[in-house]
Parts: sequence; structure tokens; C-alpha cells
Amino acid sequence: MNEKILEIDPFLKPYVSDIRLRNKNYVDTKKRLLTKEKKLSNFANGHHYFGFHKQKDGWVYREWAPNAKKIALIGDFNQWNRTSHFLQSIGDGVWEIKLTKKDKLVHGSKVRIEITTEKDTFERIPTYCKRVVQKKETVDFDGEVWAPETAFVWTDQDFKRNQDEPVLIYESHVGMAGIKEGISTFQDYIEIVLPRVKKLGYNTIQLMAIAEHPYYGSFGYQVSNFFAVSSKFGTPEELKLLIDTAHQMGISVLLDIVHSHAATNVVEGLAEFDGTEIQYFYSGKRGTHPEWGSKLFNYGKTEVIHFLLSNVKYWLEEYHFDGFRFDAVTSMLYHHHGLGVAFDNYDKYFSTNTDTEAVTYLQLAAEIAKEVDPDCILIAEDMSGMPGMCLPIEIGGIGFDYRLGMGVPDFWIKTLKNMSDYDWNLGSIWYELTQRRPQEKVVGYCESHDQALVGDKTIMFRLADQEMYWKMDVFSQSDIIDRAIALHKMIRLITCTCAGEGYLNFMGNEFGHPEWIDFPNPDNDWSYSKARRRWDLAEDTNLRYRFLQSFDHAMIQLVKENNLLATPSQLLFHHEDHKLLAYQKGAYVFVYNFHPVAQHTVTLQIEKASTAEVVLHSDWQRFGGYLNAENPETIVITNNKLTIPINRRAVAVYKIS
Repeated sequence: MNEKILEIDPFLKPYVSDIRLRNKNYVDTKKRLLTKEKKLSNFANGHHYFGFHKQKDGWVYREWAPNAKKIALIGDFNQWNRTSHFLQSIGDGVWEIKLTKKDKLVHGSKVRIEITTEKDTFERIPTYCKRVVQKKETVDFDGEVWAPETAFVWTDQDFKRNQDEPVLIYESHVGMAGIKEGISTFQDYIEIVLPRVKKLGYNTIQLMAIAEHPYYGSFGYQVSNFFAVSSKFGTPEELKLLIDTAHQMGISVLLDIVHSHAATNVVEGLAEFDGTEIQYFYSGKRGTHPEWGSKLFNYGKTEVIHFLLSNVKYWLEEYHFDGFRFDAVTSMLYHHHGLGVAFDNYDKYFSTNTDTEAVTYLQLAAEIAKEVDPDCILIAEDMSGMPGMCLPIEIGGIGFDYRLGMGVPDFWIKTLKNMSDYDWNLGSIWYELTQRRPQEKVVGYCESHDQALVGDKTIMFRLADQEMYWKMDVFSQSDIIDRAIALHKMIRLITCTCAGEGYLNFMGNEFGHPEWIDFPNPDNDWSYSKARRRWDLAEDTNLRYRFLQSFDHAMIQLVKENNLLATPSQLLFHHEDHKLLAYQKGAYVFVYNFHPVAQHTVTLQIEKASTAEVVLHSDWQRFGGYLNAENPETIVITNNKLTIPINRRAVAVYKIS
């Protein structure tokens, strides 16, 4: 390993000791883990050893529970008999039982284990269960042995992500995929959402809430069973079909993976699995998140690293995921979990602030993922901007490909919430959208699921508010709606083209989905009315949502076909009083007029070009404007000067040649 990161980011030089400690911890931990194996991918095979595995003459089941004194396998196969099927201790806290065909354990059998310690006896669901199902008569769950006689047949052997294309991510929640009031399924997503993603032009979907989580309203972020596909949405085979279908359509699939914390559930979760709080998690105060109340993994413990790295490998291997968005990385990186901390200087990233064991785990997770699939995509949800998060491990980085540009949506919220249109500072907008750590890639976005949740507002809802209920039809006149539609298009285009080397959109936000997401809970009488997607609104020709959807489609096609996210942005012009901003990306010039009332004419200095032709305009009729796009005007560039008029609250994109 070397320290090239110090050359890439000279501001890190005063922290050379921290970078060296990062490198040393990684090397030492990897050496400790690989006592018998040469590669992490050989080490991270917990899913091939633990759990239920079919043998020629029956089954073998293994579990790690070091505090147990006795373990019994119980289930419908033995009428929940607590004395007929005891596991045997085989050392190092590992327990095992072998069953023959006479034991009548089969695919689909409901199972639990009963653990006896020196102090207590209790039931748990096996940690490596591939399927966990809720009992119809109670809120309790059972594990389910999952090994179908006929294995799923993959047809995606020829699928390979185009490495030259930017990631254009359609963030998705399967349960919200349908219009119906209820929980949608993997099959619903295949039929309803995948064709939309393909038509809109996004090349990647990011699936949330896939690992089993008891509380639906947690959005999947309170995971209980890390190897189980949520039975709320369907079977493991149906998830495989979803991914296989996406691959056939040329769409990559990312998993929103949660290794930052775990649910506190004890029967169906990892909390106190063997009767102790320290089996998987830190003890005491350090083991509980101060804001979420969830359990925090002990990233320095070999068995925990083995469990989590095996989980990374499992999702890539078993389900053909193309990468991960790692949730709540900021919470992992720091002992204070980023709560109430402004990361305004480099001191905040290092020294006693940093959870160095978590940093090392993230490096190992990145390495194992790349070993299993060198082309996989790794995205860190890190709002702190930890230096080196998206630089290679061998030069002092943490090894991810992208970080989420989490400051951008916060910036837009503050701008829309606190400032009049006349007071918008375009210099600040440009700075917020274009600042990056050197050589580290970002996935830009103006809103994700976070901004769509009840208690917050999407951009469209924040702009239009209650007018969305009454004035979104094409027959009504509303200055509020006109402003909302215009700014929605402009904000999304400038964010998409400036805020990162990738782009993310939450499902439905492309057409300004009304209201917020509110999962069923006692306060709404367990209603699903706001935990779904109203796709019908975007298809109704009498409503204006379709204009926003059409613009989003055109925007995605423009950036994808011309690889614009990989093209640097060059600021050409900006005028605060007139609210004008122009920049160039390769052969494309983007001109914005954010002024609420005034049309302006802009003259730009353009080198080595003779003509400019408008290829996208937010005021075209198909986007809800009044301009006809049938015969786009070609403008002559004279003496390297391009002079163009631009309407109020509009953006025009020109191709120069």
C-alpha cells in the first residue's frame, strides 16, 4: 500500500498518521482473518457453512451461538418437539445437527431453535435462514427451510453493465410499486415498474427493503434477518426473476444493504441471539444507536466480520445483484454517528472521532465485493465527506466507487423553504452542485426517498403544496403550479448534469408524485393510501404530471446518450441580478434563466464552433410550455459569440458544432 491519497488531496498531509493508521489497520485485520485462506472471498463463506444445507441423505444445519449450553431444532417437521432434535457442540461456539430423510425436514418446513443457557431458555430463528415468514394469527415470525427441488434457471449470462455509461439510478421500494392500497410484490414490480424504468431510460434500479424487516414502516432499515428475502414481497425465486428480467432489459440492479445497524427484535433478529448482547454487537451504550435505538455491530470482532462479509458475497452470488448502496455509512464511520456534527474541517474526520474498526470493515466489504464481481458498483451513503471514501484501498482510500451527494437535497430544501426566487444565489448553487473531493465520484440527486417521507416534502410538493390537489389539470390556470412545474424541471436538469458522475431519482418523483410517503401506522388507521405510487396520474392526458415525466425522459436520454455525466462542466456565464447561469459540457451548452418575471438575452463566448442548435428546452409544448419543437432554430456563432434569448424560469440546451 502507498500514500498517494496525500498527493491527490494535499489537505490530508497534516493527517498522515491517521492515513497510515487506516492502512495499518486494514493490513493487520486482513492478515488476522486470512490465517488459512489467501483471499477474502475464500474467507467469507458463512452462508455456505452455516444454516440449512441439503445433503444426499438429508440435511445439515449449523449455528454459531457461543453462550448456548443446549440447542434444540424445532419445527412443524417434528411437531415442535423440544427434545427430539438436539444440536451438538463442535467447538468454537458452533453447533451442528445432521438429519436424514426420516426426519421429514423438507423445503418449506417452518423452523426455530430453542436455546438453553446457564440462565434461561428461549426461542430464536436461525441466523442464516433464507426465508422468514410471519404467522397469520400473530405478529411472530418463523424461519422457513428454503431449498426448492428445481433450482432457478438464470438467463442473464450475457448481461454486462456498460462501464462507460454513468449510473442513472431509479431508487425503488417494491412494496410501493403498485397503485393498489396494499403491499405490492416482486411480480408487480416486474410488470409495472421495470417497463417504466426502461422507457424512461434509467440504466440501474436500486431496491430498498429487500432483507427481512419485521416493521414495514421502517422502509427496510430495521433488518432482522440478513440472509432472508422479505416475504412481504414474495419468494427468493421471485426476486431472482425480477433481477433476471431487469438484466434482460439491460438494467443493473443494486441492493440497498444495511450493515450499519440491526433491529432490536430478539426472536427473529440478531439481538441477544445467544442470550448475550455482545455476540454480534458492542456492549452497553456503544451497542445502541442513540437516535434510532437499533443495535450496532462490533466491527472489530472476527465472527461479526465473517457474518457481514459473507452477507455481501451472498447477495452477489445468490441473487446476481450488481452492487450495493451501503446505508448510513456516516453512522458507521464515527463514534458520534455524525449526529449534530458539522464536518467543516478535516479534524472532524480523524483522531478520536473515527471508529477505525468500522473504517476497516468498509474497506474489507469493498474488497470482497470487487473480488466476487470486479464490475460491481459500490455507493456509500456518507454525508460527512470522509476523505478517500471513493479512492482505491491501495492508495489509502476506503475503496467505494461513489458517495451519495447528500448535501445537495438539503441545499435545495433550504433554498426553496427560506428564500424568495429573487434572492436565489446562483453562485452558491453552482458551488454546491460542483464541489467534489478530488478524483472521488458522486451520485448526484435533488431528492430521494428521504425527502418524500411524511414530515418532509418532495420538491414538487414543496413548490406547489395544496395547489397540487386542485390545479394540476391542463384546464386550470395557476401561477403557483406554473412556477412549480418550471422550477421542478430546471432543478432536476441542473442537478443531474452538475451534481455528480451518477444520478439518482426516487420512483415517481420524476413526474412530481403528489403528497408524501406515509406507511401504515396507528396514526393513519393502518392505511396504505400513501404507501403506493399513483402511476395513473402520469398517464392522464388531462393532468400536467405527464409533462414532468416527459421532461425527465428527455433529460435522461440526453445525458446517457452523450455521456454528459462523465464530461466536466465549465462555467461560461453567471449574472446574479438577472438570475442567469450558463455552462458547457463537451458539445452541449446549458443556459438557465431563474428570474421569476424577466426574459433576457445572453451572449456567450464559445470557442471552435460555428453553429448552435437547441436540443432541449423546458418550454417546449410536450413539457407543458408554449414553444413548438418541430423545427428547432439553428443559431450562427459569429466571432466566437453565441447570442440567445432565454425565457423566464426556463432552461435551454444547445448542441454546438
